[in-house]
Amino acid sequence: MSPTLPPAQSLILIVDPYSTGCMVAQEIAKRGYPIMAVWTKGFSEQMKSHIPHSCRDLKYLAQIQDRPGWSMADLEAVIREKASQLARLRGKADDYYTIVGCIAGGEAGVDLADAFSEYLGVLSNGAQGVFANRRDKKVQQELVRQAGLRAVRQACGETFDQVEEFLRTEPYPVVLKPTDSAGSDGVKLCQNFEEAKQHFEYLLTVEAVNGGYNTKVLCQEFLRGKEYVVDHVSRNGVHKTMMVWVYDKRPRNGSEFVYFGVLPVDPQSEEAKVLIPYTRGVLDALGMKHGPSHGEVILTEDGPCLVEMNCRAHGGDGNWAPLARALCGGKYCQVEGTADAYLDEEEFRKLPELPPSPLKAYGLDVHLVSYSKGKIKSTPGFDVIKKLPSFVWLSPAVSIGSEAQYTTDLITSPGCCVLMHNDEKTKGESLARPTAATFGLGSLPEGEKLHRRAMTMDRPGMLRIMSSDRPELRGGMMKRFTTVDASKEVAVIVDPYSTGCLIHSSQPNFAYDPSSFYSKVIALWTKGFSEEMKKHIPLSCAGISYFAEVTEGEDHGETIRELYKAAGTYKIVSCIAGGEAGVDAADVLSERLMVRTNGAGGVFANRRDKKVQQELIRDAGLRSVRQAAGKKFSDVEEFLRKESYPVVLKPTDSAGSDGVKLCHDFDEAKTHFEYLLTVEAVNGGFNTEVLCQEFLRGKEYVVDSVSRDGEHKCMQVWVYDKRPANGAAFVYFGMLPIDSSSQDAKLLINYCNSVLNALQIKNGPSHAEIILTASGPCLVEMNCRAHGGDGNWRPLARALTGGYSQVEGTVDAYLDKKAFQMLPRIPPSPAKAFGQEVILVSYAAGEVAATPGYDVIRNLESFVFLETGVSVGSKVEHTVDLLTCLGSVILVHEDESVVLKDIATIRALESNDQLFDFKLTATPLRASMSTLDFSHLTVSDNADI
Repeated sequence: MSPTLPPAQSLILIVDPYSTGCMVAQEIAKRGYPIMAVWTKGFSEQMKSHIPHSCRDLKYLAQIQDRPGWSMADLEAVIREKASQLARLRGKADDYYTIVGCIAGGEAGVDLADAFSEYLGVLSNGAQGVFANRRDKKVQQELVRQAGLRAVRQACGETFDQVEEFLRTEPYPVVLKPTDSAGSDGVKLCQNFEEAKQHFEYLLTVEAVNGGYNTKVLCQEFLRGKEYVVDHVSRNGVHKTMMVWVYDKRPRNGSEFVYFGVLPVDPQSEEAKVLIPYTRGVLDALGMKHGPSHGEVILTEDGPCLVEMNCRAHGGDGNWAPLARALCGGKYCQVEGTADAYLDEEEFRKLPELPPSPLKAYGLDVHLVSYSKGKIKSTPGFDVIKKLPSFVWLSPAVSIGSEAQYTTDLITSPGCCVLMHNDEKTKGESLARPTAATFGLGSLPEGEKLHRRAMTMDRPGMLRIMSSDRPELRGGMMKRFTTVDASKEVAVIVDPYSTGCLIHSSQPNFAYDPSSFYSKVIALWTKGFSEEMKKHIPLSCAGISYFAEVTEGEDHGETIRELYKAAGTYKIVSCIAGGEAGVDAADVLSERLMVRTNGAGGVFANRRDKKVQQELIRDAGLRSVRQAAGKKFSDVEEFLRKESYPVVLKPTDSAGSDGVKLCHDFDEAKTHFEYLLTVEAVNGGFNTEVLCQEFLRGKEYVVDSVSRDGEHKCMQVWVYDKRPANGAAFVYFGMLPIDSSSQDAKLLINYCNSVLNALQIKNGPSHAEIILTASGPCLVEMNCRAHGGDGNWRPLARALTGGYSQVEGTVDAYLDKKAFQMLPRIPPSPAKAFGQEVILVSYAAGEVAATPGYDVIRNLESFVFLETGVSVGSKVEHTVDLLTCLGSVILVHEDESVVLKDIATIRALESNDQLFDFKLTATPLRASMSTLDFSHLTVSDNADI
């Protein structure tokens, strides 16, 4: 694959994606690669629906069915024609998509994947010579024997006479299986010659689980010893061990070997030290150079012996994946390793040779065993299992109304469950979405005016303290905000508040030397924009003034005339949104002023509408949120009755967390819907439509970008630190930068760029809020303007990058092509400094008499900035959401240990109630630092693990 080809153009073919193959496809889609499903001839329609629940949102660019009589060239022609059609639909050239990979999505797809990948000239294990039949279990044993490794005594045939002699001379019991079986499909331990003959004939008449019929049967010696599984991923013949497992098998219900579970094995155990090199030797013998493998090996008295090598990922719907990740420290399992092996050589090299020893958690895959049979009336045991402290996942194979059988093999098992814990039981990390929508999760006093942090519009009550001895964080940079002749030009900023003021004062020295700012800016205030919001000016922009101020007219023509009148002899060279409220007007006016614009044509006239955003990215084939929107409750009632709770309600054109709420039942959702249509929005005006969305589970990230003519530059990736406190589920504790070379950042940046393309955001800043779910990144909302928060994060961002932030990048994007081109595509890795925004949390309530903690904070070595709405006389309540936090602190330093020490100091001030002295007449009420156990949010048979 060409290293310069972006993922969005790099087409991956997945042959027969079912079971864990869907998880591999999903992981590849997470990374921004379009995928096509290719179904082999005869693959059953029922198996096509074999999709793990965690992959229910998986979408393919297209699905192609291989047909009888087609050659490789025919199949390629159909795929390329379909790719060209889809490219044209997206306004791209016919050759936009390039096939860069062809991967088996399951056992049935291995042969075609090997042959087709070789034909296409992409990474392949090939299908030449003896390796043309490497999936044949008889061939596998012969190749292993030829390599000098222990192999099974065996015979294989299409007719019984071809195996009769072996079955008459081999000691019983013997194992019979189809040569191309998957899992335990058709495998039987036969105790005598007659039983073996009968099963042989049966296998040639019964349909295989993957579709089609068996053509040959393999008869093998019965290997005595424990059965192990060794999972690998490989690239260019380099094998990385993902995990070693051992089967727990016992006699039950008249069957000799019933599966009771699968347990992880420490890679430094004596067994693993023998199994791993043997399995790697088998992979070499079979010519397995690329991709995942799932080796089943018996550890006999005379050493390990291959049962069979499955040339694809570990199956079982990937239910084992969360356990495997936890065992490896939470970072990877065979699913991620497979994507690395095919698509990212650098990430593959970073994978360790072996899993960690000791393993980082405890757990196992428990196979359920039924000791009775009959029609199922209820499943009370499933409810008990879900409440176990170590429960992570339940995959039942039976349901109410189905027939339960005595468990004698994998097929008759009632299901399986995954248990996991860091103390030989499981406490999985909460996967519930850490959202800003946590209003109502804590109890607050009634009838009092309480403090509200930076979200409040009571700006005069805000206290801001900036370090006076950290000039290196504000020092000079190259001159910006220029085009050809800035002295003759003027820029329009629509609703310049919060970070929008910083775009005006884009010179770093402006806060300290206003005379150094030479560009002229017209502030355009939209109709209905509140006077209070006009005062929403960051501390660093104190004393800001405009060349002129204009209020939006009755129509766009009048507004443009007023702008030209205000500009006089100066040329208007840009029209930029200064905040969320100004986006719509900026898009329309910039288009009419014929300056750089995102436009406002067609569906893109409403790109700020959160419902429209999700529809546009869904149409582009990207992961999007299940949702419904309406101007009256009847428009969304059906959705709210069917969707799993909790659900998120928000105004379609909300800003920040304004009006966003997590509703836990239908009645709560209905009440909040009606409330949103009556309350005034934070930016002024009233909401006209409410959006109801699925509750996304996963960490919440922010991706800040700037764009020029459709070229996107990532300025910074951040992650929110949210934890339970004071009885609330998700309290903001901070915002941390993410290394741009991390796998999470790669996924998020690629996805964000695709979202920007789908929304046709070609110019200017953007602030994307994204949840990294189990099925990949999913947009919460795309804010078509700069990162807000008064731009308090800017000194931190500039320190991390070594001199620039989204503010400077925005000016470059609009007015300085050369400077924009010099901006890196992603932030530097590693970052040039360390730091984060620390959000202050209160564990006590009362009236503030003094603020001694502020003096401690401002004297911290890494201190840059403090903003708070709490001062002497304020009434503080327990922090339960973003609005009730005490304020925020920006910390930056070149030494990470200094930052960590200062964070610890702030957290100690909070936990020890040393931020404030409270009036004795109002004894502070102490709340629990963490009163809820949210690990149960992962314990669901339909959770996104």
